[in-house]
Amino acid sequence: MSKVWKNKEWDAYLYLLPAVSIILFFHVMPIFLAAFVSLQEWDLMSPAKFVGLSNYRSILQSDEFYSSLKHTVYFSLGSVPGGILLALFIAILLNSKIKGLSFYRTLYFIPVITSINAVAIVWKWIYHGQYGLLNYLIGFLGFPSQDWLQDPRFAMPAIIMMSIWKGLGYNVVIFLAGLQNVPGYLYEAARIDGANAWERFRHVTWPLLSPVTYFVLVMSTISSFQVFAQVYMMTPNGGPMGSTTVIVFYLYQYAFRQYKFGYASALAFILFLIILTMTLLQKFFVEKKVHYS
Repeated sequence: MSKVWKNKEWDAYLYLLPAVSIILFFHVMPIFLAAFVSLQEWDLMSPAKFVGLSNYRSILQSDEFYSSLKHTVYFSLGSVPGGILLALFIAILLNSKIKGLSFYRTLYFIPVITSINAVAIVWKWIYHGQYGLLNYLIGFLGFPSQDWLQDPRFAMPAIIMMSIWKGLGYNVVIFLAGLQNVPGYLYEAARIDGANAWERFRHVTWPLLSPVTYFVLVMSTISSFQVFAQVYMMTPNGGPMGSTTVIVFYLYQYAFRQYKFGYASALAFILFLIILTMTLLQKFFVEKKVHYS
C-alpha cells in the first residue's frame, strides 16, 4: 500500500465518497443535462434538434411566463410574511410554561408530515362551494357562500392559506429551537430594569432570534418560488382563468403535457436565476441586520 493511502486523511474521503457520489449523480449531473436540453427542441420521441437560445427568447417574449411569474410573486408575498409571523407567535406561546406542551408541539407538526394528497382532500372539502366548512362558518356571520377554488379572486388566497397551515409546524420548530437558546439571565436582567413583555421581546428576543428569522425567511422564499404540489392538487388545471398558474406549474404543463422538454428546461434555468437573485438580495439587504452574537 502506498504512503498516500496510509495517510489517515484518505479515510475521511472514503467515508464521504458515497454521499458525494449521490450528490454528483442526482443533483449536479442533472443540472448540466438540463442546461444541454434547454438548448434543444426535444419531445422524447424524435431526435433532439439544437436551437440555441431560441427557447429562452420564446419564454421572455411570452405573456404566459410573466403571468405565471406574477402569480408566483403573489403567492410568495402572501405566504412568506404571514407564515413567519404566525410561526413566531405560536413558537413564543409554546415556549411558555403551559400544561400539555408536548401535545401542542406534536399537534402543530402533524401537517408537515401529512401527505399533500390527504391535506388537499381535507382543504377541498373546507373550500367546497356548497358543502364546505368555510362557507358554513361565514354563514353565521351573514356573509354569502363563495366557490373559493373556482373564483379567480379567491383561488390563490385559498391556496396561500392552505400552504401556510401545511408548513407552519416546520417553522414553529425552528423558531422554538431559537427561543430556547436565548439565555434566561438576559430576561431576568431586563425584568430587573423594569422592561415589560413587549420591551423584553423587542430588545432581547428579537435581536437574538434574528439569525433564525433570516434562515426561515431565505428558506421560505426559496420554497415559495418552487411551489407546485399545493397548486396541482387544489387546482389541477391552473385555477380559474389561470389565476393559480405559478412558474413550476407552467413548467410542468410544457414538460409533461406538451412534451416540450427544451422549453421546460429553459424555464427551470430562468427560475433558478430568479431564486438566486432573490437569495442574493436578501443576503445583501437583510443579513446586515442579523445579530450573530
